[in-house]
Amino acid sequence: MQAEYDLDYSKGVRGKYYRRLLKEGSNVVVLDRDIAKQFPDSASVNRALRTVLKNRRKTRGKAQRAA
Repeated sequence: MQAEYDLDYSKGVRGKYYRRLLKEGSNVVVLDRDIAKQFPDSASVNRALRTVLKNRRKTRGKAQRAA
């Protein structure tokens, strides 16, 4: 590690955000690299997933009406 990265772990607090995570919850999803390269940020991932869900609902409605 380079000298400018002089990290002082003695000031660290173990479990600093633990209670908040328990209260608020966490939803972390790790994308494969090839997929992650297609999305510049989390907002674009969310837009794509909402589009998929929206189209899926439309398709399900058509399939149910046809049956």
